[in-house]
Amino acid sequence: MSDTKDIAARLAALPDAELVTVLRAAVEGRSAFWAVRAALDELAGAARATHGSDVSPATFDASAYDGGAGAAASGQVGGGFPVPSVPVQPTGIPVTPETGGYSPSGVPTFESVRDKVEQRFGTAQGMGELDRQTPAGRSADERFAAREKAARERLDQIRKSMRGKGAD
Repeated sequence: MSDTKDIAARLAALPDAELVTVLRAAVEGRSAFWAVRAALDELAGAARATHGSDVSPATFDASAYDGGAGAAASGQVGGGFPVPSVPVQPTGIPVTPETGGYSPSGVPTFESVRDKVEQRFGTAQGMGELDRQTPAGRSADERFAAREKAARERLDQIRKSMRGKGAD
C-alpha cells in the first residue's frame, strides 16, 4: 500500500466532484460511516443543484439509503443507514413551546417529573395514614410497639448484667 501522505496528496489534488465520488466509494457498505455518507450525499446533491438540477442543496437522495450493502449489514427492515439518535431542529421552523410536561423532542420537563414525584409521595403517605386507621393497621402498630418495649427491656437487662460483671 502507498504511503499515507502520498494518498492524501493525491486526494487533495482531485477536484471536489471527483473527491466526493472517491469518498462515497470508500465508505460504501460501512455502516459506521453513515454520517459521512449522508454528508457526501448532501454535497453531491449541492453539486447537482448548482448544475441546473431542481433539487435543493439540503435535499438528500432517498434512494441512496434504500437497499445496498448497508441494509444487509444492519438487519433492519427497510435497510439503509441509521437515523441520528438526537433529532435536530431544522432551520426556518419555529420551535414549539413545551406542551403537556414534555419538551419538543419528547423529554419530560423537570417540573413535570417533580410534580409526579410529589403526587406519588402524597399518595403513599395518605395510604399509610389510611392503613393505620383500619383495625388490622392498629393491631400491627400495637404489635410493633409491644416488640419495641420488649426489646428495650431486654437491652436494659443486658446492660444491668454487664454492669454487675464489671463490678465484681
